[in-house]
Amino acid sequence: MQNTLLAIVLAPLLGAIIAGLFGKQIGRKGAHWVTILGVGIAFVLSVYVFKQLTMDDVEVFNGTIYTWAQIGQLHFEVGFLVDNLTAMMMVVVTFVSLMVHIYTIGYMKDDPGYQRFFSYIALFTFSMLMLVMANNFLQLFFGWEAVGLVSYLLIGFWYKKPTAIYANMKAFLVNRIGDFGFLLGIAGVMAYFGTLDYSTVFANAESFAATNTTLNVWGDTNWSALSMICIGLFVGAMGKSAQVPLHVWLPDSMEGPTPISALIHAATMVTAGVFMVARMSPLFEFSETALSMVLVVGATTALFMGFLGVIQNDIKRVIAYSTLSQLGYMVVALGASAYAAGVFHLMTHAFFKALLFLAAGSVIIGMHHEQDMRKMGGLRKYMPITYITMLIGTLSLIGTPLFSGFYSKDMIIEAAADSHLWGSGYAYFAVIASVFVTALYSFRLIFLVFHGKERFDDHTREHLKESPAVVWVPLVLLAIPSIVIGAYYIEPMLFGNFFNGSIEVHESHNVLAELAHEFHGSWTMAWHSFTQLPLYLLLGGVLTAWLFYSKYTELPAKAADKMSALYTLLKKKYYFDEFNQKVLADGMVGLGRDLSKWGDQGLIDGVIVNGSATMVGRVAGWLRGIQTGYLYHYAFAMLVGLLGFLSWLLIS
Repeated sequence: MQNTLLAIVLAPLLGAIIAGLFGKQIGRKGAHWVTILGVGIAFVLSVYVFKQLTMDDVEVFNGTIYTWAQIGQLHFEVGFLVDNLTAMMMVVVTFVSLMVHIYTIGYMKDDPGYQRFFSYIALFTFSMLMLVMANNFLQLFFGWEAVGLVSYLLIGFWYKKPTAIYANMKAFLVNRIGDFGFLLGIAGVMAYFGTLDYSTVFANAESFAATNTTLNVWGDTNWSALSMICIGLFVGAMGKSAQVPLHVWLPDSMEGPTPISALIHAATMVTAGVFMVARMSPLFEFSETALSMVLVVGATTALFMGFLGVIQNDIKRVIAYSTLSQLGYMVVALGASAYAAGVFHLMTHAFFKALLFLAAGSVIIGMHHEQDMRKMGGLRKYMPITYITMLIGTLSLIGTPLFSGFYSKDMIIEAAADSHLWGSGYAYFAVIASVFVTALYSFRLIFLVFHGKERFDDHTREHLKESPAVVWVPLVLLAIPSIVIGAYYIEPMLFGNFFNGSIEVHESHNVLAELAHEFHGSWTMAWHSFTQLPLYLLLGGVLTAWLFYSKYTELPAKAADKMSALYTLLKKKYYFDEFNQKVLADGMVGLGRDLSKWGDQGLIDGVIVNGSATMVGRVAGWLRGIQTGYLYHYAFAMLVGLLGFLSWLLIS
């Protein structure tokens, strides 16, 4: 299996290198074919590995490929751990990436950076594969930073656009904060476990937890070392998976081309944090403090980021805030120890969120790169395939029964309801309320873009038509799993043995085991939903969107005027950006300026450097004053010195 795994990660890398270094030689067609071929090979082989592990009972692969360095007993290695969790992630990453690659041919056809873009997205795929296939923290960190680097390059792909450069720098800096915590967590693992190998760390987690090792923070305050490791790792996940307050970079990532928005939001960067916490379940299960923090942060993100989606007018930003909210759902599941439910939602979300972004890109192509939904309307008759596929993605997103998103979202809500950890009550309220909010902003988009009167000019109307097949075929292929994959995999993934050996849950935290007693199949679950609150909140959100944005279109303006303070708060995105700019960014600049003025110029230059020079000059001037050249002055000084010396002898 080792050679197969190497081929999976190296095929996209080879495509990226060829397209990046030899783009001029192979041309635009050569660039997209070599990268599509690389990612296609990775996808086919990933499906083959998935089949071997899940159907053919092939053993889990956990092996070292290359030893990079050795310091005493500490080994720094490149290695793969491929179990069912990894194999599922490999299939999702490569399939979504392949669809994005094909779609990009149509979307970026007139862009001068065509070859460069294909090189970047293939490199993105390689980086994510290295992350999910890692069997040690060193390789995990390499993949972690690699996806961060490539996301920086892709968000700022249009590097002559000031807003794109601002957005990629923002993403880079915010993720440095998260990565600092992540690095501290890895350092804690290395310090206390003496190894970076997953299997060794996980095997020793219980015995280490039993020692109750603490860290002396200050005074008599001691914190659990294991909790601090888990919190450090989760801070890293907060950056990558855009959890409050490290979420601010993700909406601005829309400055990059639409295909990369789909790849970042669906299958690569933002899913890395969720995957990592699920992989680290053997550690997190021994820290209820860390789990409660995960619960509260995820719940806050799910609800409050959903509110922001309601007032966005840019079609891509609505979907971006939807991603933030759905990531919050996944993190709530992780905090409730329903890791399988979180990863299951990661999988279903990857398909319907990629579908939504690519469908939005199709709309943008048809509208000649107009993204303001207020300038659209009535597009369903011009772009029927885009409309139907986007409607499918939306129905899955809001959790409509029988669609994939329904099975994963409802299980997270039930898991939050059954959890007994601190913060679970708040988490349940947040995710249940988010059902209404998600339906509201999702169908607001549908009504504004595809229904109602046409709000665009005659020139746009004359050229408006369905996107070419290279754009809509990936939409159709993504729509299929958005409908069926949830029903097919809910039982093996959540209540079967699919994640055995990959995810560990203590009996006292095992909410999915409790829910298993109430689960009687996907069809029964769908019918049972008609007696549950989430479905009626969903219908309430759809009805509200219809009333406000289709029937009585004057209502939103009146509501914004009546609740101007709330509207301003949402428009300003809870003032996170202002706080970061005024307090953190400007504060750091001001602190640096003061340190330069008072520390560098005042203390170092003024007191230490120039001050010592001035003192030496003054002492030298005084000494010059007593060097008169008269013999009697020197004789007098000798007598005074001798007298002083004799006096000291007599006194002592």
